[in-house]
Amino acid sequence: MSENPRARYDNDYNVASFETFFRAWLVRQEHLLDELISAQENHHQSRDEDLKELVKRVLAHYQRYYQEKSKIAQHNVFLLFAPTWFTPFEQTFFWIAGFNPTLAFRVVNESVKDLADEQRQRMDSLSVETRVEEKLLNDELARIQESVAGPTIMELARRRGQLGEWEMTEGVEVTESNLRASLESLVANADMLRTTTTAKVVEILDPLQNVKFFTAVARLQLRIRRWASHGESEKDES
Repeated sequence: MSENPRARYDNDYNVASFETFFRAWLVRQEHLLDELISAQENHHQSRDEDLKELVKRVLAHYQRYYQEKSKIAQHNVFLLFAPTWFTPFEQTFFWIAGFNPTLAFRVVNESVKDLADEQRQRMDSLSVETRVEEKLLNDELARIQESVAGPTIMELARRRGQLGEWEMTEGVEVTESNLRASLESLVANADMLRTTTTAKVVEILDPLQNVKFFTAVARLQLRIRRWASHGESEKDES
């Protein structure tokens, strides 16, 4: 008897485990934000080595998220396009199952006011490079969507992959496994662009500027989540 691929996904990773991880991850993010704020306020008393170590721990924190996220992708990649651990409001900020990489440049512009000319030039060059990569991934997402007649990827995501196959354009059929593989590759490449863009931004900035950058990033993410939670609470009360 052949193995049911969905059963393998379910056995390999439990979504509830990720939700438990994510709640703890957010608590850890709050603690790191406190450290970042303290380091920024007391930077005159800090050594560059101390600031670099803090930034290293912040990067490791985000890397842990992407490692766990990859397990979800292997479990059922459709869940990443309609994740239960993010509110609908939070998901309005998403691009291919996560935040848009170019958001990093907007955060830098708003939080780091002392960029040198050489840093600004490198940041502008990186921004152009990132937008080119984004377009390639957008084109790939469009190609995948065009191969599926009828439901959008988001609609398929909401069904949690319960359908076995979908009709392709021009009378060709796409199997669930082929669609899963295409989306898994797309999400992996999008996450790679997110992480490499952040790493390159970190290379351009000095230690204190990186602290300012990650402080602004964490504040934005947590603020969006609080806004979302507040909106959900108001809905429940109405």
